[in-house]
Amino acid sequence: MTPRRFILLGLICGLLAGLLFVPGLSGSFILDDGSNIVDNPGVHLQELSIPAIQGVILSPQPGGLSRIMPTLTFALDYWRGGGEPGAFKATNIIIHVVTVCGLALFLHLLLLAAGAHDSVARLVALLVALAWAVHPLQVSSVLYVVQRMQTLATLFLVLAMWCYLRGRLAQVQGESGRRSFLVSFMLWLLALGCKEDAVLLPVYCLLMELTVMQFRSASPVFSRRLRNCYLMAAAAGLLFYALVVVPHYWEWGNYPGRDFSSYERLLTQARILVMHLGQIVVPLPASMPFYYDWVVPSQGVLQPVTTLPSVLLIVALLGAAWGLRLRRPLFAFGILLFFASHFVTSNVLNLELAFEHRNHLGLVGVVLAMADMLMALARRLRITPAVELGLCGLLLALMASATAMRAHDWGSRLGLALASSELAPHSARAWNSLCLTYYAMGGGKLTDNPRLDDAIDACGKGAEAAPYSLTSFTNLVVFKSARGDIGGQDWSNYLERLRSVSMGPENRQSLWIIVNNVRAGVRLDEDGLFEALNIFQKRLPLGSGELTALGYFVLGHTGQPDRALSYFLLAMQVAAPSDLLAAETIVEMRLQGRDDWADKLEDVLRQRAVNMHSLATEGR
Repeated sequence: MTPRRFILLGLICGLLAGLLFVPGLSGSFILDDGSNIVDNPGVHLQELSIPAIQGVILSPQPGGLSRIMPTLTFALDYWRGGGEPGAFKATNIIIHVVTVCGLALFLHLLLLAAGAHDSVARLVALLVALAWAVHPLQVSSVLYVVQRMQTLATLFLVLAMWCYLRGRLAQVQGESGRRSFLVSFMLWLLALGCKEDAVLLPVYCLLMELTVMQFRSASPVFSRRLRNCYLMAAAAGLLFYALVVVPHYWEWGNYPGRDFSSYERLLTQARILVMHLGQIVVPLPASMPFYYDWVVPSQGVLQPVTTLPSVLLIVALLGAAWGLRLRRPLFAFGILLFFASHFVTSNVLNLELAFEHRNHLGLVGVVLAMADMLMALARRLRITPAVELGLCGLLLALMASATAMRAHDWGSRLGLALASSELAPHSARAWNSLCLTYYAMGGGKLTDNPRLDDAIDACGKGAEAAPYSLTSFTNLVVFKSARGDIGGQDWSNYLERLRSVSMGPENRQSLWIIVNNVRAGVRLDEDGLFEALNIFQKRLPLGSGELTALGYFVLGHTGQPDRALSYFLLAMQVAAPSDLLAAETIVEMRLQGRDDWADKLEDVLRQRAVNMHSLATEGR
């Protein structure tokens, strides 16, 4: 088989896999798509010109310059599609198709390096790449637009590993391989421009050396030098991790905005990784709810009891991979690749506990390891090649069917919300998504909204099912107030939860849900409103800008404007002496004829300046 024909077959496999995701093109933007695309003027490219593209590159982005490659593609999608989600999702599918072809090339070379016959290597590479492509866990990575950051990084990483392997095999043949290494390095830079965890490419290359390549070379001297180079690089990496990364990110108490510490996060990740392994090995859509905010952090090795078994299973898998690295290098590489790909996201960084897209590259490793085990089992049982192919075809068909079903759910906002709330009944995000979807389907207005009852029903179920969350409960209070049937018990229950829940990022947003809806005309019971505002103010580390915003809100949108002064005073107590907003607030109060307020605010600001100067003097 010629290389061109193999590439063509890889593209055909990619296209077949890509068709499974087409039902999801009609879906909407979700979650972080808003901040990165919908509400991000930096990617709203109006014309295809060098100055306009420079404007995209130089504009501030949520992901910063470290994710400039996907940002540029978002801008191009906006230019050609006018902000329609389908245009962005179509690009994601194209990236998936190309990645399948690149993955087939890499796997073919990897199998050859492991000693497989060329014809076997080509067939197995295509089948493994196709299995990776049609796995239902891929749906959220491909159809959740903003995860292009991950999928594009995977594409460049796979191509970089392929080029690295080409260079190493050239060295085994006594050639230099420099051109392949240079291309691999350039592809790595592109991957780093997509997502930060692409920094792990040297680790993936080391794993190839430890398993498949075993530091082979035509020159024994070069092999020894290569081992030493990797040994020094690994030692330097471990020292950097231990002396810089861990001290910088470690939190003995809870992370800011989280309800878990670094220790608890690491313990929980054992359960999360085992959960993902189960999703990959047994690819049932029912086990893939997309939302994982319901996961309870592990507080000890037996809290919950599944924590310790998860840790032991991971240790056993890593031990098996290490012990079999010479006899079954493909299995070993696959297992080690899976865990290595999670090293950044399952570590001490202040990240959410679980997201499906974090398996995008690691899924390659598990599928490869499973393929190697199945091939060994087939040889032991003396299964004929025809039967092997038939069984592979059946497994691929089952996975493809599951992926098509899941992609269909992603084809509408309501379909995704209904499926998520069913599969993750304790997910606050799932229920709140369903609540807001009904609200949007009714026109997005609280007056005469025909789906308001459905929205209230979903919010009520969400408030009951997710006692750790405020979002559904807050919307329930707002929507029932708009409908006119909210009772005192509703407010009491809401305020009781507000006093007790962890104030993470999503619960913090509940404050502004209330504020924005009152500004939009929703009439809330003012006793309940002010009690809620007081609780938020006591429980949240609000800055001067937020406190000032609350002051203006109370001043202009409630029946008790005099209560705004307390928020303005608090804002002055935390403002810097040169804070322009503080100065503007004082001027505004004088313009409104509230000179007594302005005098009090000036006194507080002046006293704060004196206190800060005294502290600075003592510090010298």
